[in-house]
Amino acid sequence: MEFRLLGPFEADHRGEPVLAGTRRQERCLLAVLLLEDGRAVTTERLIDLLWHGGPPASARGTVHTYIGRLRARLRPHGVVLATRHDGYALAPGPHGLDVREFLELTARASATGDPAERLRCHDRALALWRGPLLADVADDALRGRLGGRLLQLRLSALEQRAELLLAMGRHDRLLADPPLPEQESTGLPPRERLVRAEMTALYRAGRQGEALALYRRTRRTLVETLGVEPGAELTALHERILRADPRLDRPPAPLYAVRVGEEWLPWSAGGHPALEFCNTFAGWGAPAPLPGSDWLRRYSTLAVWAGHQDLAAPPLVEALLRQAERRPEEAAAVLAEARAFRSALYACLTGPQDGAAFGEVAAVVQRATRAAVFTRGEDGLAQWRLPPSAGLRLPLYAAARTAAELLADPRRLTVQRCPSADCGWLFLDAGGRRRWCSLATCGAAADQSAPAP
Repeated sequence: MEFRLLGPFEADHRGEPVLAGTRRQERCLLAVLLLEDGRAVTTERLIDLLWHGGPPASARGTVHTYIGRLRARLRPHGVVLATRHDGYALAPGPHGLDVREFLELTARASATGDPAERLRCHDRALALWRGPLLADVADDALRGRLGGRLLQLRLSALEQRAELLLAMGRHDRLLADPPLPEQESTGLPPRERLVRAEMTALYRAGRQGEALALYRRTRRTLVETLGVEPGAELTALHERILRADPRLDRPPAPLYAVRVGEEWLPWSAGGHPALEFCNTFAGWGAPAPLPGSDWLRRYSTLAVWAGHQDLAAPPLVEALLRQAERRPEEAAAVLAEARAFRSALYACLTGPQDGAAFGEVAAVVQRATRAAVFTRGEDGLAQWRLPPSAGLRLPLYAAARTAAELLADPRRLTVQRCPSADCGWLFLDAGGRRRWCSLATCGAAADQSAPAP
């Protein structure tokens, strides 16, 4: 049984609607119990919510009648409405609930350190919303009482997603999929973080006039509804757009980066290609992702990185870039695989006992091995190499093969993780004396005279 509350109320079993034809108040009562997700709701609170504090004398009996009807409709599908003292609760069961999935995804987005994974979690969470909460069974007053926290979480997710897209250079996607549909009102004042993100995206797209018009609309709304002027950050952005500040044209450069062709790549700090692949994310150790810290933003970066590490010849890299332009969906899928492999490899190298991470790495290594060929080079030396037939996965398989070499090498035992709070990069420490990686800023504020761990 599946229940959906993030929009019009829906309940179905194996694709067939279950509560079609039931009274609006019955569906509203069930929605209240679903929002509590197993916690009991007293009859008095149900009465207060259903009749907005002005119930008829028969309200208690009506609630009992609604419960009886709902039980009869839901019991055949394994959903039980249990009596709890002077109230009711939805008994735990296998039923699905979009609100629960939304909360799980937003929590996962907050916990992950990978901006790309955080963006995927936000996308999936926000895609669950089909309109205002309980659009067809609750009015604005009841919606505010029931879903205030959910609305705030949704708006926060929209803000974080918008800022992630800007940091990743994807203002085009932000404009193609605006934070909230124009026709949907939240009943709240404008969120200035969302306005700033949309204004920046419009400016980067060459739509300066629309960005300024958005500021004027927002200012007028704030003045008319709250009697306040826009905040300092929004005002400063407006002034920067007026003077065409060139720094607004692009996201901030990644930290500790080097420009190779059209791509930003990380400094070499690890001493081995497999470690450099892990170090394509600068903030593994940070409490929150650092803006612009993830270099694997697009497939072209992955391909250029492989060439920069001498894992693919320049002509092959150029061929991969052309192929990615012709097949963008396949390139995006390979990039997602590369990010997942990167996370597993990092976990494997920092936690030698992590069998699950090693298994994920080994699976990709085995596929890479099957794709490789054994050939002789111009110097007469034999070598394993990945042929063009490996397709767009060639950079991923190249990274996997070098990871396998490191995992089978005694040097793997000397891999250290930089303890700097905003770094976490991996590096080889054969002498057992280095405490920090080779970035000049790492450890600057710490006592570097302390003994190595």
